[in-house]
Amino acid sequence: MESSTIKIILEVFHYLFFICSFLAILSYIILSIISARETIEYVKKNSFVNYKHILSSPISPSITIIAPAYNESLNVVENVRSLLSNHYPNYNVIIVNDGSSDDSLEKLIEAYDLEYVDYTVDEKVKTKPFRKGVFKSKNPAFEKLIVVDKENGGKADALNMGLNISDSKYVACIDVDCLLLEDALQKMIKPFLEATDHKVIVAGGVIRIANSCVIKGGKLIEVNLPKNLLVQSQILEYLRAFLLGRMAWSRLNGLLVISGAFGIFDKYIALEVGGYDTNTVGEDMEIIVRMRRHMEEKNEKYKVAYIPDPLCWTEAPDNYKTLISQRNRWTRGTIETLRKHRKIAFNKNYGKFGLISYPYWLIFERLAPIIELVGLLYFGILIAFNLVHWEYAVLFIALAYLFSVLFSLVALFSEELTYNQYKKKGVGIKLILLCIIEPIILHPVILYAAIRGNIDYYFNKTKKWGAMERKGMSSGEAN
Repeated sequence: MESSTIKIILEVFHYLFFICSFLAILSYIILSIISARETIEYVKKNSFVNYKHILSSPISPSITIIAPAYNESLNVVENVRSLLSNHYPNYNVIIVNDGSSDDSLEKLIEAYDLEYVDYTVDEKVKTKPFRKGVFKSKNPAFEKLIVVDKENGGKADALNMGLNISDSKYVACIDVDCLLLEDALQKMIKPFLEATDHKVIVAGGVIRIANSCVIKGGKLIEVNLPKNLLVQSQILEYLRAFLLGRMAWSRLNGLLVISGAFGIFDKYIALEVGGYDTNTVGEDMEIIVRMRRHMEEKNEKYKVAYIPDPLCWTEAPDNYKTLISQRNRWTRGTIETLRKHRKIAFNKNYGKFGLISYPYWLIFERLAPIIELVGLLYFGILIAFNLVHWEYAVLFIALAYLFSVLFSLVALFSEELTYNQYKKKGVGIKLILLCIIEPIILHPVILYAAIRGNIDYYFNKTKKWGAMERKGMSSGEAN
């Protein structure tokens, strides 16, 4: 190949990476501005809301909390206690024990005085059959609790079992290892009650990291900053994603994903689309896209709502192996969902959903790690052929790094002005310093996991879910 041809190819790559970087930075700036406006409006509006009206209303819509559990013996009793402590007048809790091989079921039976009951299920969505069946408590204090023991079919299958059993209008799907705050249902149901000229099909909320927090009796007693730098870095990542990214997409009605850790669904819409897809590892994103596609095709006005209140707390990976496994699965789930619903892409028949939301997720979520890897390889080739303009390269890297730090600082500033969960002396300074080192600690790992996810999806064809090793959230010990 002639040197002139090589130079042309390199020039094309040069401009392509510049355009991609410029568009990414521009999109982050726009989303940050939109998010700031939406957050300010939400905080002002909700400062006048009296949630006691929802709490005391006899006509508050019914909600079923569905929590799949698989080998959750370490936390299951404590976490079920938190689910049963919600300040909402009309709800029940379904724990779906998905073929656990540990003593999760036995612990639940003992702690909540459960007994087997004869229960007929209307199988609207096909699932794996019962193993030991349905259990309810003999103690009136736990009358809201239903425990289902079934054969292992995965998280999506367990959620579908919960959909079949629930007799409520709305279902709150939550990971059983998560801690739900007492007022979570009151705040999450609010968008459904306020909707007038449209239907809210699902509402999601902020997920916070509970590592090192003190939890007693199923309640969050004290918020602590973990000592583990990897966990600390994920706190910043979550703040960016939930307070800046998803808050802005909520304003644009462009959310494609609600965290599987906690979300409330219109049960009838979820059943209309066939429940959760059991053939994907990204069932939380896939059902949102499918429900949105369903509403677009019916030409009905709808919204995917989002609540910025810190209502749900979960345990984050505290080691690189578990984190990589988790993010590998998230990547494969995104690929599967976008590929399955590729008809939506750039399709004007789906409005903003097809022309803005899907393309953004495709380019800046799905393809971003691949583009970044190609960029690194491109930079390596330039070094090999001694074609690097070092002044430009250093300036480009410095700008990318500084923007990453600035974006984290904006997210941290937003947190401080709104919910300010980390109030202890000196924590603010630690988080600011963390903004400086987080791109070095976390980002390379996330990039590696995403690339591994692509390789596993296209070559290994793995359906492995990526188990999360639990350490327990109740001790409050720093980790």
